Amino acid sequence: MSRGAYLLDLGLVPYREAWEVQRALAGGVSQGAIPDTVIFLEHPPVVTLGRRAEEGELHIPEGAAVDVVQTDRGGKSTFHGPGQLVCYPILDLTRHGQDVKKYVRDLEEALIRTIAPFGLEGVRFEGLSGVWLHPPPRKDASIGVHISKWITTHGYALNVDLDPAPFTEWITACGLDDAAFTTLARELERPVTVEEVRPLARDAIAEVFGLELEPLPAEDGHGLWSQPVHEQLAAR
Repeated sequence: MSRGAYLLDLGLVPYREAWEVQRALAGGVSQGAIPDTVIFLEHPPVVTLGRRAEEGELHIPEGAAVDVVQTDRGGKSTFHGPGQLVCYPILDLTRHGQDVKKYVRDLEEALIRTIAPFGLEGVRFEGLSGVWLHPPPRKDASIGVHISKWITTHGYALNVDLDPAPFTEWITACGLDDAAFTTLARELERPVTVEEVRPLARDAIAEVFGLELEPLPAEDGHGLWSQPVHEQLAAR
């Protein structure tokens, strides 16, 4: 049985701004003021450092046009940029199993279903999160989450059509020294847009988590969530 949830489809949103939106939404979900909410967006170039990031993971060239943000998600370092579809599910896991490992596996399953219509078979590797193509192993999607009082923030990033060089040249992505990174466009040998992938991603996450997504208007940006009530809930 599907459960009602909000869908917030955004465009290009700076990382810190999107993080504030997540925290406000998490406050609303935790207090029961709003249902589970799923955000899809893209970020301008940014390197994010997870809680397990270590000194020496960054190799960003001087003058590179990229932001660097320390976050509260799990994992190590990763890169976000235009041409990558980012999904931030704000879910109350008391309604989805209260199992962190299952939640990560479910995100992987949603990614696997998202890329399947392109004829690509996503795989998992034991001990590593994210979705890979194989052989040879090459990573197409990364996962990093934060869970507080069973409310989720952060999520996944699927490489659609962007230069994967920053994953290997600017950082030791995900703490993997010799990992290869790929994109849907590279695998399909044709341009692929985020807008082409977005409906598939929406359907996949709705199926996996049993959600009936109700789109929220975003024509005026995402100021909807800066209302005082959400700021108050987020502060609790």
